[in-house]
Amino acid sequence: MRQGVPMEELSELTFPTFLQEHRVALVDFFAPWCGPCRAIGPTIEALAEEFSGRAGIAKCNVDGADFLAQKYGVSSIPTLIFFRDGEVAETLIGSHTKEELSKILNRLLS
Repeated sequence: MRQGVPMEELSELTFPTFLQEHRVALVDFFAPWCGPCRAIGPTIEALAEEFSGRAGIAKCNVDGADFLAQKYGVSSIPTLIFFRDGEVAETLIGSHTKEELSKILNRLLS
C-alpha cells in the first residue's frame, strides 16, 4: 500500500476478533490466483486507507479459510461482505467501484 496502512489478512482464528473490534467492517474474500480479485485489490486498499479508524477493512484468502467461506456462502470470488455489529449487512460479488463501496460503508457508519 502506498500510505502504509496495513491490509490485514484474516484467518479463521482472527476473523471473530476482527468483527468484534469493528462496528462496521468490509471483508474481501479472495484468492491470490484470481484475476478479478487482484484487479479489485487496489480499490480495497484505498478504502482501507480512506476509512482507517472508522471501519475495519480486511482480506480473507478462501484457500486457507474453507470454514469461513462456507459459513458466509462464498461460492464465487471476489465476494465482498459488509458487516455491522458482527452481522452480515450486505454482500456483493465481483468487481465494484470505490464509490459504490464507499457509499455502502458510509451508510453503515451513519
